[in-house]
Amino acid sequence: MAIQHNYEMQRQETFASFKRVKNLPAASVVEFIFFLEETDANWTKFETELNTRGFKTLREKDGVTLVASIGPIPVTPEAIWEKERLSTEIALEYDFYPDGWHLAK
Repeated sequence: MAIQHNYEMQRQETFASFKRVKNLPAASVVEFIFFLEETDANWTKFETELNTRGFKTLREKDGVTLVASIGPIPVTPEAIWEKERLSTEIALEYDFYPDGWHLAK
């Protein structure tokens, strides 16, 4: 069963972050961070679903973190929120929890 999640709060946080940051590029690869919520979560199905939606995935060596990157996409709150919402919906379905995003270096 999917984890309950407050999408509106998440969206507000994403939009608010744009008010604090200046000199952003017009486009960038964006990385979304997810943490393992349940020890029996299905990493493979989570990654496969993200991959079919255009994300590249990387499992961190800590054994609990997955980074899903996409882009380059426009660096606007609307464009980032669209991909953030999509990847979060997928994550929650597979027992992972979102922990923010950042522009790839």
